Amino acid sequence: MHSPQLPQAFLSRMESMLGAEYPDFLASYENPRRQGLRLNTLKISPEDFLKISPFPLEPIPWTDNGFYYPPDARPAQHPFYRCGLYYLQEPSAMAPASLLPVSPGDRVLDLCAAPGGKATELGARLRGKGLLTANDADSSRCKALLRNLELLGISNSFVTNETPQRLAGTFPDFFDKILVDAPCSGEGMFRKEPAAVKTWSTDKSESCARLQREILAQAVHMLSPGGLLMYSTCTFAPIENEGAVSYVLEHFPEMDLKQLPETHGFSPGNPQWGNQDPRLSRCLRLWPHRVQGEGHFLALFCKKGSGEENSRPSPRASKNRKLLRPQRLLLEDFLQPLTAFLSPGFDWERVEIRGDRAYLLPDGLPKVSGLHFLRNGLFLGELKKNRFEPSQPLALALKELPPAHMNIPCQDARIPSYLHGETIVSAPGECSMASGWGVLCVDGFPLGWGKLVNGTFKNKYPRGWR
Repeated sequence: MHSPQLPQAFLSRMESMLGAEYPDFLASYENPRRQGLRLNTLKISPEDFLKISPFPLEPIPWTDNGFYYPPDARPAQHPFYRCGLYYLQEPSAMAPASLLPVSPGDRVLDLCAAPGGKATELGARLRGKGLLTANDADSSRCKALLRNLELLGISNSFVTNETPQRLAGTFPDFFDKILVDAPCSGEGMFRKEPAAVKTWSTDKSESCARLQREILAQAVHMLSPGGLLMYSTCTFAPIENEGAVSYVLEHFPEMDLKQLPETHGFSPGNPQWGNQDPRLSRCLRLWPHRVQGEGHFLALFCKKGSGEENSRPSPRASKNRKLLRPQRLLLEDFLQPLTAFLSPGFDWERVEIRGDRAYLLPDGLPKVSGLHFLRNGLFLGELKKNRFEPSQPLALALKELPPAHMNIPCQDARIPSYLHGETIVSAPGECSMASGWGVLCVDGFPLGWGKLVNGTFKNKYPRGWR
């Protein structure tokens, strides 16, 4: 897109903010944008993926598992995408989750998570341990969030469709790490999404700023003492960036800012664009004329105190989880050979039946009631009369080749047929089982279920995933 199409009020403000750098900023809109993918380290390491990558990749410097791909590549059309090996994400948008220190076992909240770009990275870094609560207030966007978490094999998630206020009433002082990638005026998306230019106004920035302060207030309430909160936006407006951070520092004395690394062309926050608190320089700005990305703002808060001071809710009680013996036998018969290929510490006490569906609940979720959620843990499958039918999320949560599988190369012409719901024929040596349920794998990575009958692999790829 060309810079004259940008709103004059926006250009005037940017010129005032950037001074001598303004011409370079303006020129960046004439350049083609860079596109990126982020590897799913739950399934493959960057080193191993580079050995099999079907297209050339160039490292994104601010994250270990992010890469630029060339304009002529079509990563969303490759089977590896359907296996959940990577997520397509704007390069600068990878910075917030990358710079929020998450460790296995943490209780993590992504408060404005849809469609899941940052939540999937946070979930991958938990390595199946701890809890990822991924929330979005928009119910339609929440469905995309759930799908992406399932696609990337995140098994320990609690996916909610709630307001921040309602969540805060359930989870006071609960989360070790919180990410607030706040709804914003989207100025950093003007080159990527030209439609965002048409909806921009100074009034929109002001209304976003009010919403951001409300969201941040609830996030502070949910952060445990000693916890970390990453605030980010994809806009340049000071009122939504340094202004929002100033609000937190003024109204919540228990909150402080941690220094973020000024590397890779990142710029510090500007105290003059907020309340002049010198701590604002600890924030980061990613400008499109300084980095190969569309732009972002980041601030990392810490809450004073330590986790030892906090008496968080006890883990969810085990009552009502007990399986009836016939249910347990059906589940054990199918799942027992797979438990070693799922997240660490598969615990039958965390298996719950709701209706005819079986779930593996995440560890460490307190007993909750009254919250609207789309998923609590990993959907394992459905219990039907005298049989168990496994789910697509279960297939994608498997970390390696399961005992019963059909493995074919990524160039195989049968893969598009399978993804369209068609039955495919197996060749000698491709199947590890003589008959019955198995996972179709692409170069060793699970893609979906099928049932082998007399050399024919009957398709069990769900209609909604095709």
